[in-house]
Amino acid sequence: MTTRFRALLLIGSAALLAACDGASNIASPGEGTLVTPPPAPAPAPAPTPTPTPTPTGPAASCPTGTANVGVINNLRNCQISGTITGALTLANLQGVVYSLSGRVNVGIDLGADPGAPAAGGQQGILTIEPGVVVFGSSGADALVVNRGSQIFAEGTATRPIVFTSRSNMEGAVNASSIGQWGGIVILGRAPIHTCVGVGVTPGTVGCQSAVEGLTGAFYGGASPTDNSGRIAYIQVRYPGFEVSSGNELNGITFAGVGSGTFANFIQVHNSSDDGIEWFGGRVNHKNIVITGADDDSIDTDLGYKGLIQYALVVQRTDGGDRVIEADTAGGEARTPRSNPRIANFTFIGRRTPDTVLLRGGTDYGLVNGIIQNSTSTGLCLDIDGAQTAAAADAATDEAGPPVFRSVIFGCSGAARDESDVPLATITPIITGNNNLLPPVTLTLTSLFLPGTFETGATATNPRTALTGTGTFFDETTYVGAFRNASDTWFAGWTCGVGAGATACEAAPSPIR
Repeated sequence: MTTRFRALLLIGSAALLAACDGASNIASPGEGTLVTPPPAPAPAPAPTPTPTPTPTGPAASCPTGTANVGVINNLRNCQISGTITGALTLANLQGVVYSLSGRVNVGIDLGADPGAPAAGGQQGILTIEPGVVVFGSSGADALVVNRGSQIFAEGTATRPIVFTSRSNMEGAVNASSIGQWGGIVILGRAPIHTCVGVGVTPGTVGCQSAVEGLTGAFYGGASPTDNSGRIAYIQVRYPGFEVSSGNELNGITFAGVGSGTFANFIQVHNSSDDGIEWFGGRVNHKNIVITGADDDSIDTDLGYKGLIQYALVVQRTDGGDRVIEADTAGGEARTPRSNPRIANFTFIGRRTPDTVLLRGGTDYGLVNGIIQNSTSTGLCLDIDGAQTAAAADAATDEAGPPVFRSVIFGCSGAARDESDVPLATITPIITGNNNLLPPVTLTLTSLFLPGTFETGATATNPRTALTGTGTFFDETTYVGAFRNASDTWFAGWTCGVGAGATACEAAPSPIR
């Protein structure tokens, strides 16, 4: 910049001197001769500035609201801990990565009733910019968004937000690594059907429950459209933690989360428990990817009534239970009944005994999907517990058989034959309605993209097949999560999915 300024100063001086010289050579009165000065020399071109090199290495310090705890993988480790009240933004800064220290709470529980906030409750708002990386070091490190607070973590297709583990940051994971930090828990005020206390009416503002895996973390209420914020284009790698037997943290837990919450384009990879578990609530999703979960990939319970479209699940060969586990036994008579509905899905099951388990406490809808079980004895479906006609809390909440429309059953057998719900009862439910039963020969390419057999299957409009869903579902004309082999909506923002994808084992760095 100094060199350029000096050149411009010399040019200006030369012009000024030239002007003065011309005036001094005008002839004296009566001489009659005008002397023309020689032209000023052309100015030398200004030199091209040397580009400023992009800084490398760790930042010198951490932003306000975080603590400088050293360097990891050549990045400044800026740690967040305790409880966030007010607003905190995790900015995408050069040379900075963020870490969790223990259970990080966003806000203090404001209770079930938004019109009467709980005493001592405080709102927190956590914003995470695109391209940021956040990691935890152990199962005690978890991010918890409490009732009445919000998270805004919206990456982009080319700049996803990555939540992962210290070991992943250090490049010390492999394809079987699981359970290296606690995961994400979002707690809301939407209805649930299992309540703390005696004599509490399910689905009301008085019905709340304590989430598994944490102490003193409550969810539930009577606000179906409750808004816990927005998340999009995120990866959650190597999460989950068993606090005690049957008491685990999942990859992401949505507990009583309302439909006002936006939660699309989400990947959970290698969770030690469920990939995503929903406890009640009404939150809806599009574009969900769950890979390598060590328990169930999709677990729905306690009256969850959400809608999901475009879901890809791929199990590991050395871990995992079912792709779907719906409701716990003994909930057949509870209302509001669970009623998840999923359209356009591809489930790659690699474990026995079954890919999808539906228990009697749930209603379910599956439309335009592919269910695979690649094991020699694995079946596609198991239905446990009679679909009892429970006392309904609304006309649309009556118990009924699950809905299957345009589902390809790519397993050794379609469904399990058991005494409580025999195959003879299940067969009419899955026969017809454009469903394709075994034996079928799948032609999937690259493990999960559709081939000629899948693209030739007859689809069903999810809006008409799954009533009461409004306009949420796109009116698709194909079966499975992908229109064809060129439909790669997962590309760029997921890890380990599809040709050319970034390996999940690779240490992530913030994307500027």
